[in-house]
Amino acid sequence: MNKLDAWSAISTGSVPFRPSLNTGVNLVKITIDPNPSVRPEKILRSFNSRAFRREQPSDPQLMLQVISKAITAKAPIQFVLYWGKGPRCSIDAPDIECLDFLASFARRVGESFEPGANFKLIFTDTHAELNGHPPSGIRRYFEEIKACALGHGFSSCRLSELTRAAEASAGAFDCELPPDLEARLVASAKKWYRGEGTAEDGAREYYQINMIELRAVEFAFPDSIFITYNSPDFRDLCPKKLPVFYMYTLRRGYRIKPWFLPEPSRTENMPLRQTGGF
Repeated sequence: MNKLDAWSAISTGSVPFRPSLNTGVNLVKITIDPNPSVRPEKILRSFNSRAFRREQPSDPQLMLQVISKAITAKAPIQFVLYWGKGPRCSIDAPDIECLDFLASFARRVGESFEPGANFKLIFTDTHAELNGHPPSGIRRYFEEIKACALGHGFSSCRLSELTRAAEASAGAFDCELPPDLEARLVASAKKWYRGEGTAEDGAREYYQINMIELRAVEFAFPDSIFITYNSPDFRDLCPKKLPVFYMYTLRRGYRIKPWFLPEPSRTENMPLRQTGGF
């Protein structure tokens, strides 16, 4: 290697440089970073804070990989989340407050990463049908949420649409419901399930369709971060191949899903914790 080649290698940081003790030259290795201010760790810290995070993420390293891909592509970071339906058939104040909170999350990402964040709301119409909600009410509620979400720049889709699109490649699926998770789902079903059969029947069917749907989400959004309002106790109800961010709902410290809430003034004395699913 001639002198010019050697100095080129040192200046680009492609080889380590150790100065010779005989030369008396004090040189250091120089590394050129084309994007010194855009680091995956910095972006992750921007939203992985107590302002939004209810629990530590499921897989921070995988989350950093998703962010790194967005940096390389100079594209927004993709976040996906389920949006369910409770007793109400129209949008209300808790829904709006939750969407506003998601918008503040997106702004926080944008402050540290210029392309920002994209949010995809996945409306769980299949879960609403399982719970016995009338189709007209399901359609009306999700259409109103869709319109409000668009005001923040959030896109949306139906979970049933994703499942149909992935059916050809997914194949048959059957999995036994873990006993510890079954107890939690049954407790939730006793509160919200209005379909045919017992709460136990509803919990088992809910789990089975969830396992199929999770693969559909992985298929549709392979390089995304999955946001959930559930606790890590319900990690099995989140896509296994995606990193999971456990987020507060309406504001810091609040865990109740907005679609289960009445007006905020009527939730003052409601508990902060709830069961997952449904």
